[in-house]
Amino acid sequence: MHALVVEDSGTIRLILTAYLKKLGFDVTVAVNGRDGLDQLHGMAKADVVLVDWNMPEMDGIAFVRAVRAEGTYAELPLMMVTTNSERENVSEALEAGANEYLMKPFTGDMIREKLELLGFKP
Repeated sequence: MHALVVEDSGTIRLILTAYLKKLGFDVTVAVNGRDGLDQLHGMAKADVVLVDWNMPEMDGIAFVRAVRAEGTYAELPLMMVTTNSERENVSEALEAGANEYLMKPFTGDMIREKLELLGFKP
């Protein structure tokens, strides 16, 4: 299984990468949405993408919309991982095409539970 982590914070990228590797994922990282699209296009296959909302150059919502606009990735599970916890933010992310929404701060168990909701059995 291969995960793409799109996150501008180096610390959060490291934490997510460590949790995902513990769950059996190979991980590719990107520093913003534009880099995330480049990484996604260059990968043989991504099984899931964890994406932050607030990033420079291209934010997470723009990334989700761009991915969903490409028919190739219609079924790719996308999980927002963000500090934006307002109900309107959750609705906007889901309407844009995100499959799950995880609020920071998070634990490894929370990531595992969200992945299980997406159909993964780590």
